[in-house]
Amino acid sequence: MSQPARNPAAVPQPPVQAEAIRSALAQVAPHLLPQFDQDRAAATARARAETSATPLRVFAEAWAVEVAIARHPETAARLRDLEAAASEVADQHAALGIAAEISGIRRAAAVEAGLATGGGSER
Repeated sequence: MSQPARNPAAVPQPPVQAEAIRSALAQVAPHLLPQFDQDRAAATARARAETSATPLRVFAEAWAVEVAIARHPETAARLRDLEAAASEVADQHAALGIAAEISGIRRAAAVEAGLATGGGSER
């Protein structure tokens, strides 16, 4: 398995194309490659079954967002912390704050990934 880049932010955001995304992912978060490959296989199977490119587009957009997040290690760490906190929080007000911050991180990453509205699909 590849080693992550010393400076993930220096790795350019790839175009929203599976092979370009996989190449960037290998540099910024190689530990995610098995999940990427599994998700790609599932999206390909769905696309064939549905005779539609939509599952492949959704897959590529979701992983482009993941690369945009992984390119910023502090942001990726914050997102992991927020997701962990979300699974344990009992207070509704705190849960809403966590959800809003997670949404903001993913929305900013979608914009960075070149998804027009920033409302792209999530993995």
